[in-house]
Amino acid sequence: MTTSHQDAPPAGRQAVQRQFDHQRIWELSQPVFEQAAVLLAQAAPAADVVVGIARGGVPLAELAAGRLGVPAIPLRARHNLSDDIYLPASGDVQIAADEAAALAPAVTGRRVLLADDICGTGATLAAVLDRLQPLHPAEVRTVVLCRSEAAAFTPDAWVWDTRDWVVFPWNDPAGQPTEMLALPRQARHRP
Repeated sequence: MTTSHQDAPPAGRQAVQRQFDHQRIWELSQPVFEQAAVLLAQAAPAADVVVGIARGGVPLAELAAGRLGVPAIPLRARHNLSDDIYLPASGDVQIAADEAAALAPAVTGRRVLLADDICGTGATLAAVLDRLQPLHPAEVRTVVLCRSEAAAFTPDAWVWDTRDWVVFPWNDPAGQPTEMLALPRQARHRP
């Protein structure tokens, strides 16, 4: 399997605690999310399948897969025990084992694009990469909407760097005041 994630922390352990500046809560609107998904699909190398980490990575995976003309497959991996704002990272990533095993026919020998909404510490992406490796994909690349500037993991492409909480269109801001994220002209890439 070809991958570019030598800095990924081992599955089940986080390399750093989530770090926040506590200056604001960012909000991503549905139209800006859709435009960001297009940027990431354009930035992604050729893929045969897009795997979306549920819950937040699934909408991104579906839009990117549609743009790329390939199937999207959800995979449940949970790092947060709730959607509470500023929730500390647990470092324990739960992956639905039956779903991971069921991915084999879709990913073995294929180029996989792994999508998630945010890379806070990198633990979730690293755990899923560890689960994909025994399935022998030809290549795995990662894309996320937001990357914490404090994350130990750097995805292949992302749209926003942030050090504050982000509320996505599928989250409830719980009555908190938010600031809208503005769309940059292009996606960022791993150096």
